[in-house]
Amino acid sequence: MTDPKRILLLSGYDAGSHRRWRDQLLAALPDYHWQVLALPPRFFRWRIRGNPLSWLGEPLLQEPWDMILATSMVDLATLKGLNPQLARTPSILYMHENQFAYPDSGRQHSSVEPAMVNLYSALAADRVLFNSAWNRNSFLHGAFRFIDQMPDRLPPDMTASIEEKSRVVPVPIDDRLFVTRSTVPNWEVPHLLWNHRWEYDKGPERLLYLLRELRRREQPFRLSVVGEQFRQQPGAFSQVREEFGTHLDNWGFLERRGDYDQLLASADVVVSTALHDFQGLAMLEAMASGCLALAPRRLAYPEYVPQSQCYEGHEDDPHAEARAAADTLQTLLAQRPAPVRPEDWRTSRLLVDYRRQIQEIIGPSV
Repeated sequence: MTDPKRILLLSGYDAGSHRRWRDQLLAALPDYHWQVLALPPRFFRWRIRGNPLSWLGEPLLQEPWDMILATSMVDLATLKGLNPQLARTPSILYMHENQFAYPDSGRQHSSVEPAMVNLYSALAADRVLFNSAWNRNSFLHGAFRFIDQMPDRLPPDMTASIEEKSRVVPVPIDDRLFVTRSTVPNWEVPHLLWNHRWEYDKGPERLLYLLRELRRREQPFRLSVVGEQFRQQPGAFSQVREEFGTHLDNWGFLERRGDYDQLLASADVVVSTALHDFQGLAMLEAMASGCLALAPRRLAYPEYVPQSQCYEGHEDDPHAEARAAADTLQTLLAQRPAPVRPEDWRTSRLLVDYRRQIQEIIGPSV
């Protein structure tokens, strides 16, 4: 028996979903020999541009590897250039997000460098995996538009070469979350769950407008607003708590995973108001646990949210979007559909795809 294939996993900005993804892979594919280099999720612009310098002289980069698996925050091209012994090592780039489609909060300094890092890394990789078709398509479209604006001396087939080596393989949802409920939703007073990062791109002000619209229509509801929080938060959260405190069942981050899983399995409708979501793990986990979904018809949501549970998005008119979301919710409450679980996103199913992608690049594990 030969030794297992050696894979070096690089996470340049090891945020919660990135960390969870790599932990899943290492646990589920133990027949490979894994080593991990990960950088803390802070100082975004330094991380995405400076990770090759942060790892310069790292002993693991001097060892021989059968493959490198890098996240989209890793400057793979520069890393290979600074470590020439890795130049010919096969590599897969996993795109949790892409900087061409990342919305501007208005607080950042405008720079093309993060997008350029994504572009160079995709060109340097042997395969590029995206967590959703929307992520892939928005990256290719953004890269094409960016390249088209450059003055001269660019290969005409650059984005076509990236598209050819691209595949869609989502971040898996744990099988344990696919539970069968013993109760039916509360159709009269539904428990609404908003379970996203507390940042501007998740549309908290749109949640506020939706709740106000439901109040105007005298639609009863209970509410849980949970998710990862940060030092600075959009003011819409304090407005939600002030205006709808009597509706609240849960508020803030749930420290214990068991408490969060219990909430997923007890809420009736999981709600998104996001302007940005490259896959939507929060939505997928809640749907796996038996929640109906209420999401805008944009981003990655139409890939797994039933059409009847998607409301018309109006990015330039949040009040019109709130009315559309309220219409869709009240239609669902009247029709009482069965929940649709995202079975194709199960860990047990997707790991077959991950193994296939790795084997196509470096061969079988043993």
